[in-house]
Amino acid sequence: MPSRVLARHLTLLLAAILTTAPCVHGQDAKADVTNRVNALIVRTKVTADRTGIVTPGTVVKLGKDGLLLSSVAFGAAPTNTYKDGKISVGFGATMAWGLLLPPNTPPSSVPQRKFVAGENVWVTDYKVANDEVIFQFYSDPMPDQRYYGQLKFPLNKKNFPPADDVMKTIAEVMTVDSSAAAAPTAAPAAAPATPPPAMAPIAPPPPPPDMAPAPPKTIALGQTKDQVVAMFGQPQKVVKLVDREIDYFPDMKVTFTGGRVTDIH
Repeated sequence: MPSRVLARHLTLLLAAILTTAPCVHGQDAKADVTNRVNALIVRTKVTADRTGIVTPGTVVKLGKDGLLLSSVAFGAAPTNTYKDGKISVGFGATMAWGLLLPPNTPPSSVPQRKFVAGENVWVTDYKVANDEVIFQFYSDPMPDQRYYGQLKFPLNKKNFPPADDVMKTIAEVMTVDSSAAAAPTAAPAAAPATPPPAMAPIAPPPPPPDMAPAPPKTIALGQTKDQVVAMFGQPQKVVKLVDREIDYFPDMKVTFTGGRVTDIH
């Protein structure tokens, strides 16, 4: 092969290598970020109408002010962007939000709240794309309104940054609150020691003929935990979350907020 042709082939090969290398590096970094986020976050499953939590997941504590979330009663939520150390919802994002809302519903009319550093929110979903990492958040009732929305971390699509840099930026805004994370599966109870010989059961005396049947056990919203335990006994498992407690009984689970029943499943 003539030297001139050989030189041309080498030049094209080198150009192909230089062009492909950043792409390969970017895909590796994206996969690394995806794996790291997967290891940190458990998605919180909410009801179809977004009014309650079905399966608790990860809770994160905010490290920056200004996260705008809106009422779950509306069919769309704002998309925040974190850039240059600040969280904001730009003019374009506000317009896009307005287009997704019901007709004749300007964003300014939707109940909304700005969350600040130190507050906690649930993570309901997340995605690592070529040009962004985006998280979806969901709040506890405040006091009777839940809020939700998104936070986007924009990335350089042509040159995906190193995974360490991406995770460092995310950590500036949110950190996993281990004290409020999803409760782990309860460990199986230890096997009891050798039980004593069983005694023959003693039949209870028959009730008087005119004894009325015992009233059914009932539970109602607003009852205290002591009232519930008095009727149903101690729960099999207790899950303590940020602002409430979930007690698991054999046939139901009861949510207590401020020491009183607020939900029964």
